[in-house]
Amino acid sequence: RMDMIHASVEKVKINLKTGMVSRHPISTRNLDFGVINPAYVGKKNKYVYAAIGDPMPKVIGIAKLDVSVAEVDRRDCIVACRIFGEDCFGGEPFFVPKNPSIDEDDGYVVSYVHNEKTGESKFLVMDATSPNLDIVAHV
Repeated sequence: RMDMIHASVEKVKINLKTGMVSRHPISTRNLDFGVINPAYVGKKNKYVYAAIGDPMPKVIGIAKLDVSVAEVDRRDCIVACRIFGEDCFGGEPFFVPKNPSIDEDDGYVVSYVHNEKTGESKFLVMDATSPNLDIVAHV
């Protein structure tokens, strides 16, 4: 019953002085396979790119989340989204930076997408800074 799974992405904060742990969801969407700019691993980051499962385990698109939004008012953190289209399902997203010294989201989100109706597969390259994760190239 994979259709009953809901993958919740939560922000977990640990206060090292008090030992207190807090957690709260950062989106109501069914998200999984979150990735960040590899230059920000182990550092404070603002953006997360995650696969949208609907229904699980099929990935219908990619969402960009701004996790800094959740610190302020705990509203949904999705700031950009790309839905692959009817009968199209993708794999895990991956972030490729243009230049590590520029903005955190200055780069590309890439993923394979398969059209189950036509049997065609594509490798998509999406602009991580655009509000619709615009496709800049596909192979």
